Amino acid sequence: MTLTPAQFSEFITELDKLKAVKRQITLPLDNDRQENSAEHSWHVALMATTLAPFAAQPIDISRVVRMILIHDVVEIDAGDLFAFQEAAEHEAQAEKELAAAKRIFGLLPAPLNQELLALWLEFEEAETPDAEFAKAMDRVLPVFQNMQNQGGSWKKHGVTREKIAQRNKHLITCAPSLWDYVNTQLDNAVKKGWLLP
Repeated sequence: MTLTPAQFSEFITELDKLKAVKRQITLPLDNDRQENSAEHSWHVALMATTLAPFAAQPIDISRVVRMILIHDVVEIDAGDLFAFQEAAEHEAQAEKELAAAKRIFGLLPAPLNQELLALWLEFEEAETPDAEFAKAMDRVLPVFQNMQNQGGSWKKHGVTREKIAQRNKHLITCAPSLWDYVNTQLDNAVKKGWLLP
């Protein structure tokens, strides 16, 4: 079967909806407006290419970037859930996201639809070196952002240092020097009153 550009148009236009999904992070350089999920995905992907030398194991950065660029596409249907919501809310969100992944990647012709779904699932499970590094990058970006925004969403929601450290635990094995950096930043945030001890 010969593929045509028309077979990709619905998926490509669907992706525009990710620009309307708002996140908790605000952008001080843009009148403190909320960041959207499309911007977040771009930022994580570019950051991953920059920080790839810190990966403890060999990674395929092109696969890592591809995972990052698709990881939040599911928020078109499921919305963005704040990272520190209750466990039950995260379980319900996981179900919504899986359904969204099947629907959205299902807009693509085979075998690309199954390839992207498998890549999305690999990211979610974070068990391969590529996926663990991709997941770690997704989780560490808010550390950089909140440190530049005097605590930003951490301060707004009364987040503790322990919660941020727990969320970034993938760094321990996939990028130990970044883990050390994050811990230093979290200590500084506590001292400045931006993060609860």
